[in-house]
Amino acid sequence: MLREKIQTETVTAMKAKDKERTAALRLIGAKIKDRDIELRTSDKKPEDDELVTDVLMKMAKQRRESIAMYEDGGRQELADKEKAELVVIEEFLPKQMSEDETRAAIAQIKSDLNAEGMKDMGRVMGELKARHGASLDMSRASGLVKESLS
Repeated sequence: MLREKIQTETVTAMKAKDKERTAALRLIGAKIKDRDIELRTSDKKPEDDELVTDVLMKMAKQRRESIAMYEDGGRQELADKEKAELVVIEEFLPKQMSEDETRAAIAQIKSDLNAEGMKDMGRVMGELKARHGASLDMSRASGLVKESLS
């Protein structure tokens, strides 16, 4: 399971005295615990790996946005720190689909749903997330879906 792998890697990084990696892994662990606490009162709990993957994807998205903002603001040292965290986060995510694979998946879903215009974007995005959610950057996919439906 992903949760145990992250904990094992945290211990390994601590033993190796790799401070940056340890900090990133502890941050991941804290976010997962936060999510566990949020879901305590929830009736519907997702599978553990699904929960961890969702947390990691949100963290990766936040890091990418931060990197762009820091680079635009001329704060390269902060952007480098975020990039290092992103590398650690992406280690635990499933392999991301390439742009060509994403376009092929969108074309398949469009034909399955008989989607033709922008009015069908929500249906296409929903199906795309259901089929390929963990292996897809949904913000990039959104632009590709919009492009293919217009």
